[in-house]
Amino acid sequence: MIHDYLPISRADMNIRGWKQCDFVYVTGDAYVDHPSFGHAIISRILEAHGYKVGIIAQPDWRDKESITLLGEPRLGFLVSAGNMDSMVNHYSVSKKRRSQDAYTPGGEMGKRPDYATVVYCNLIRSVYKKSPIIIGGIEASLRRLAHYDYWSNKLKRSILLDAQADLISYGMGERSIVEIAEALESGLDVKDITFIEGTVYKTKDLESVYDYKLLPSYAQLTEDKKEYAKSFYVQHCNTDPFTGKRLVEPYDNGVYVVQNPPAKPLSQMEMDEVYSLPYMRNYHPSYEELGGIPAIREVKFSLISNRGCFGACSFCALTFHQGRIIQARSHESLVEEAKLLTEEPDFKGYIHDVGGPTANFRFPACEKQMTKGACPNRQCLFPKPCANLNADHTDYIELLRKLRSLPKVKKVFIRSGIRFDYLLADKNRKFLRELCEHHVSGQLKVAPEHVADAVLTRMGKPANSVYRQFVKEYKEMNGRLGLKQYLVPYLMSSHPGSTLTEAVELAEYLRDLGYMPEQVQDFYPTPSTISTCMYYTGYDPRTMEPVYVPVNPHEKAMQRALIQYRNPNNYDLVVEALKKAGRTDLIGYDKKCLIRPRSGDGGRGYYPKKEQGAGGVSSVPGRRGASGGKDSQSRTGKGKKTIRNVHKKVKKG
Repeated sequence: MIHDYLPISRADMNIRGWKQCDFVYVTGDAYVDHPSFGHAIISRILEAHGYKVGIIAQPDWRDKESITLLGEPRLGFLVSAGNMDSMVNHYSVSKKRRSQDAYTPGGEMGKRPDYATVVYCNLIRSVYKKSPIIIGGIEASLRRLAHYDYWSNKLKRSILLDAQADLISYGMGERSIVEIAEALESGLDVKDITFIEGTVYKTKDLESVYDYKLLPSYAQLTEDKKEYAKSFYVQHCNTDPFTGKRLVEPYDNGVYVVQNPPAKPLSQMEMDEVYSLPYMRNYHPSYEELGGIPAIREVKFSLISNRGCFGACSFCALTFHQGRIIQARSHESLVEEAKLLTEEPDFKGYIHDVGGPTANFRFPACEKQMTKGACPNRQCLFPKPCANLNADHTDYIELLRKLRSLPKVKKVFIRSGIRFDYLLADKNRKFLRELCEHHVSGQLKVAPEHVADAVLTRMGKPANSVYRQFVKEYKEMNGRLGLKQYLVPYLMSSHPGSTLTEAVELAEYLRDLGYMPEQVQDFYPTPSTISTCMYYTGYDPRTMEPVYVPVNPHEKAMQRALIQYRNPNNYDLVVEALKKAGRTDLIGYDKKCLIRPRSGDGGRGYYPKKEQGAGGVSSVPGRRGASGGKDSQSRTGKGKKTIRNVHKKVKKG
């Protein structure tokens, strides 16, 4: 086997002696041969099974010739929009076009189309009428059945239909893509591949479909949002590989979209094999003169130790994509990869992350999940940790110790985030000590998301009292260690369930904390999350209770402004929000007021003095996903580094 990048041109194919590829992988991302990129994993797995795979990265969708670079593949085309949904990649929550694309050479925006999966597939179909098309990746996975599309404000059909594709390989796809390849290799017509777990197909005949649940038709869903909420919850409850049922969604003209149950989780040995494949671990050298691929900087010196999440956040799509069952790599696999990192010429001694969707999840939530699956109608951590939850950080502690003891490794950070409620569920506080002593660089980013329990319940997050307990213990642990380290709370505005009353409650919390975040995340309705379902339908699909949803852009701006009430540019919005919420008591000169009345300031408004940090824990702003330290510092006009908005408790008298 040649250890090199996979072919991206006919010349590359000639070097390998290939006349035809078995598969051509079309991706909306630039070609990065690193295991953090889905196209790299899938193509390398197929290569390991003896298939010839070529890559067409970011083809010009306006030019049919761009899809013919490698010729027609022997077995079929694989298509993915990339590591992100193309619409999330292109647009902010306010639907403004982003200026940069981290997955494109030089960060240039505009190298992939909106709804990239559909556009690429239709381009392929216009040239190769009969070639099988298998779609995958996050965009296809989360749009596999009828779904609300925020950008068009419509309920869209299954992406399988709009893309004119033959199959969806949903989820992570390692198992299903090999089975699909073997079925095609055996001579089966792609239309007869209806039996593989982790796939979605279309049919006009349900006679051969067994043990399925019939969902409401697409026509019914478009007529009644309540029906969509009910249908979505059926989908949500059937994402488990052990208990999930086959789902059938009817469309016009007698067409049915059939979702097979999810693929079984990978064993530890299988996970190790996936990450031991011969990746080049960098972007294709042809991008060098264009400035490289910015996204590689975030992952080049990071380790993926697990996948899946049992955290139950309503706004997260991981349940739909990776599932709730944790799959983890062995210590040996991670240590070997870490050694590879230390040999990179630009390695500076810092491993930026050891984690996954949630860093401190290393094993399934309880013993039965790997044989019986996750409970369909109960969550592991929400509203409180399950009595069967195995909250134990021993293995993660041992792993981190091994990694930081390696020669050339100065520090091992944890950037992918921890679940503080899971940490507190562990009766032993060894992990909290190790975290504070070795894996935080001045700041630890955590995601309470909100403080109002009414909103937290809709979010699937623990009660605010749980976060307050973590804040207390974090402060005490740093005190015992003699360290001055801060928490950076990540907060979200305008989530379903948040009225101006809850938004004001959050502003008061920030006032008491003495902290104004530099950035605020407005709730972003991405496909196939419980929160997006609430946003579209006005119902919580878990209970079918009506939910207040802030959808008006002006109200959303007010909620966002309340979080940053100290910003003079937000003064008018904050005043309006406080009046509408009936909280004009927070406009005045008392230390509890958020803002002062307009008076003698040229019309800009006055703000009270910054208050002391609540609970004695100072907080500082920073980017989500950063490890802290210099990354989150800003410079003043005098050029001195400072950490903004740090207000330490001052004892009077």
